[in-house]
Amino acid sequence: MSLNIAFRYWHTLRHLKPVQFYGRLWFRFYRPQPDLRPAPPLREPGAGWQLPACREPSLRGPELFVFLGEEGCLADVGWSGDARSKLWRYNQHYFDDLNAEGAGDRSEWHQALLARWVAENPTGQGDGWEPYPSSLRIVNWVKWALAGNQLPAKCVASLAVQARWLARRLEIHLLGNHLFANAKALVFAGCFFQGVEAERWLRTGFRILAREVPEQILADGGHFERSTMYHALALEDMLDLLNLLRCLDQASSSASPLENRALHSQLGDFLQAWPALIQKMVSWLQAMCHPDGEIAFFNDAAFAIAPPTSSLLAYVDRLGLGATSASPDGLGAPPAWLAESGYIRLCNASAVLLFDTAPVGPDYLPGHGHADTLSVELSLFGQRVLVNSGTSEYGLGPERLRQRGTAAHNTVVVNGEDSSEVWSGFRVARRARVTAIEAQLQGPVQMASASHDGYTCLPNRVVVGRAIRLKVEALLIDDEPLPASAKGGCVNAAAHFHLHPAVVASQPGADGLELRLPNGERVRMQFDGAASVSIDESTWHPRFGVAEPNRRISVALASARLQTRISWSPQ
Repeated sequence: MSLNIAFRYWHTLRHLKPVQFYGRLWFRFYRPQPDLRPAPPLREPGAGWQLPACREPSLRGPELFVFLGEEGCLADVGWSGDARSKLWRYNQHYFDDLNAEGAGDRSEWHQALLARWVAENPTGQGDGWEPYPSSLRIVNWVKWALAGNQLPAKCVASLAVQARWLARRLEIHLLGNHLFANAKALVFAGCFFQGVEAERWLRTGFRILAREVPEQILADGGHFERSTMYHALALEDMLDLLNLLRCLDQASSSASPLENRALHSQLGDFLQAWPALIQKMVSWLQAMCHPDGEIAFFNDAAFAIAPPTSSLLAYVDRLGLGATSASPDGLGAPPAWLAESGYIRLCNASAVLLFDTAPVGPDYLPGHGHADTLSVELSLFGQRVLVNSGTSEYGLGPERLRQRGTAAHNTVVVNGEDSSEVWSGFRVARRARVTAIEAQLQGPVQMASASHDGYTCLPNRVVVGRAIRLKVEALLIDDEPLPASAKGGCVNAAAHFHLHPAVVASQPGADGLELRLPNGERVRMQFDGAASVSIDESTWHPRFGVAEPNRRISVALASARLQTRISWSPQ
């Protein structure tokens, strides 16, 4: 093993929790025996189940799936195997379509597919029995039943077997959103059934949630993995759980009481604490959306994995959790400094800018992190202008690495290196640390600034600083990649700006370049301190399986300071 590889492993592994080491060994070698006993009796459902958030349909025919932009007919691809990617297979076993838009029109397809899944997926075998797809499937089957559909008897029996299997296959080695999904599924199974066994599932799920919710949901409402997409998924989880526990509270007060008093007490604690927490999560989501109403792309993020923001906000309203906030100019949420998660929103009547001063992720769980430190996204006049490149795939290929790399984001690249050492599919070795974060959100000029040390590993030990000023008619971005000492030598640095595919850029001239927005507005970009400016072909990835051609403006620095001025005529 080379010294560089040894250091990479050291910087990756030294942050992990002990459970992530011994948990991996346990998960790999322990294989429980399927428990095929009859299912516990069903709990009498409490009143008040509200329609959950809806995704786009993924079932286009009785056997025709569309996941991640790729079709597959069950007769051709089956339930497992190399004919489709691992992530595609996971989606196939989620059964999200049961609760998608217009699901009632596909109920006959659903009934047949449910029966077929039970018949063709032997207990404990294949992709569908892995803990994460098992967790999402359990939740979707129960949500479908709570919506008034009749779950076939064989599926009810299978649901109990799945819950027993999951309870012995908790993803304690992965933690994060995977363990949260496991806990959510056990709570749903424990509420769907009743009796001693069901309350044991409920107790396990409650214990995990009592520990994970305070850790995973930060004080500003953001999810601790710092991905806008995974935050939206976490919000959906919390809304589903609150929806379910309100029904359980009604049922336990009447026809199907909880026998365990400690569980009843913990249920009351969750019902009291979670509404305020969810409201913070809603405010965070709104702050991290563009004026088009959808999420910005920081870390692993794409559309159509989580429900649309509008669907989540409608769900919030159905649960009676209060009105959502918006700025009077109609461009979305007001300015915000999300200090605990590390994002800053600047906005005025023309512009919305989102600034990433966040860590790559939790030290022990950076798998969905990108090397995007100090990156920005920008909308003008309600239209996306500067966009990070998004996420179109997981896995171990070079395209996954490229999309996670610094050059795929709107920030400064030094010596062609990544600011954080992303590698493999979900690994990060050395990672950038952000310091000197400041923000001023009041008045006609809003400001934010920060620095990071992601390039101090280079021979000249570069510290990158970025300062942003948002005015009524202009945005100023000052970048300073400076050696840590006077002897550090010259810095080879470039700032990248990725344009939304609908934005057209003119060729750069002596006075900068012009951007033409979809609705006809014209925007100027000028650079003070540039050695050269070029417009390169690139791609934007708004959904998994999608690559849209776009343009990347690359600005090589002539010295240790670059000022980028983006100006427009206020409307």
